Amino acid sequence: MAGRAASSFVRRRAPGNLSRSPFVSRGMRYVPAVVTTLLFAASASVTTQEAPRIDHHQHLFSPALAAVLSQPPPAAATPSVTARDLIMHLDAAGIERAVVLSAAYIFQQPTRRIDDAAAKVRAENDWVSQQVAQFPARLVGFCAVNPLSEAAPDEVQRCATDPNLRRGLKLHLGNSGFDYGDREHIVRLRRVFQLANERRMAIAVHMRASYNLKLPYGRNEAVTFLNEIVPAAPDVVIQVAHLAGGGGPNDQASYDAFAVLADAVAAADPRTRLLYFDVTGIGLLPQLTADEAAMFARRIRQIRVERILFGSDAILSGNPPPREQWAAFRKLPLTEEEFRTIASNVAPYLR
Repeated sequence: MAGRAASSFVRRRAPGNLSRSPFVSRGMRYVPAVVTTLLFAASASVTTQEAPRIDHHQHLFSPALAAVLSQPPPAAATPSVTARDLIMHLDAAGIERAVVLSAAYIFQQPTRRIDDAAAKVRAENDWVSQQVAQFPARLVGFCAVNPLSEAAPDEVQRCATDPNLRRGLKLHLGNSGFDYGDREHIVRLRRVFQLANERRMAIAVHMRASYNLKLPYGRNEAVTFLNEIVPAAPDVVIQVAHLAGGGGPNDQASYDAFAVLADAVAAADPRTRLLYFDVTGIGLLPQLTADEAAMFARRIRQIRVERILFGSDAILSGNPPPREQWAAFRKLPLTEEEFRTIASNVAPYLR
């Protein structure tokens, strides 16, 4: 259910698909649906009318993936995050729908050594599909792969036949160890973009290169992305996550990369026709200075607010839920009209 139809569903029905179960999960604790409904009503009274319609950047974590993220010690335990958990937070924020981006690529992160990783990627994508299927009016799923893996093309083709994942593809170039200076990496990434384009799958891409591997990133890499990667998928939406960054503080390299893309959009470069940007984590950056906040606002206006998509990332310890993320984003020096436009934006792949 898309567009205003989804809005009607949310406003007239109890939060989530509560008719499916008398309980809504919150971690390992379960709250009766009637209590959750009252909590939603209370939160709605303090949620502004401009609350985002869509959270365009969310993640779920299966028990298997949560176990991987909890290793090796002394890593903090990572909980599994289910569709019901997410629905509860969407309701608390007054958000109608969310795009669930599989994080299956983590199993093929080059710094990890996981047996039969390709099979685990498939299993994680299938788990996300099953979770999304529980709330078809509220959640849309994206498949995920490490684009450098030998199995990536086959997994993209497989996901394209799954009704719960066929809408899009999530790529995390930092987690995948993608190096913009490696010609073979570019060839492999272009192939995955081409496949997504052929199957009409939108692409949500975390384009920031790896911090941990200290791979080059900045203006030159953004130019490479624009010149060599974007043209491989000319017919589908490319959603650039975190405004071309990765959520780290004072990341001048990301600001430089973002500037390249913003300048291209402002110049009406035809390659940017379907380029959109999600603001996931913007406003939460530690020690965000007034100059940085002003820069984000200036670049957002340069791109035009119609291309800006709200997102809030995984609901994990240390990462605030959607309601708090929207409040943090609203601290940027934008006008109320601009915030209202961003709140109402719906990515073309959801229309």
